Amino acid sequence: MKRQSHLKMSKDMNKYSGGFTLIELIIVVGIVAIISTVAVTFYGDNITRANRTEARSTLTQTAGSLEKCRSIYGAYDSANCNVVFPVDSETNLFQITGVVAPSTFTLTATPVAGRRPAGDADCTTFTLTNTGMKGATGADPAACW
Repeated sequence: MKRQSHLKMSKDMNKYSGGFTLIELIIVVGIVAIISTVAVTFYGDNITRANRTEARSTLTQTAGSLEKCRSIYGAYDSANCNVVFPVDSETNLFQITGVVAPSTFTLTATPVAGRRPAGDADCTTFTLTNTGMKGATGADPAACW
């Protein structure tokens, strides 16, 4: 008699050990969806920050080249300077244009049309002057520099 009850219990346990229930699968899919949403948001934010860093870096490098030119030749717009506009950023996401005079300059980084940073509404352009004044246009220019 003992043996029969043991066999019955064994059959009942095997009936549920074959897989997951629908509720368990729905919970797992929900958790994966939440984690994916958070990950995609953080990834997009990091890409936007990296693109902004590229624009600022290219502006700073171009300004450094103009400062070197002025220290050697006495003017930002000397014919001996090797700064030729427009200057492309490292990954060609931005173009740097400049208004250069003998004693002043204003550089502007603008996203290349059709490229990823063109969708950054908070920072549409970046500017840098010979006095170090930094500026930007867009929905949230304070977040650009």
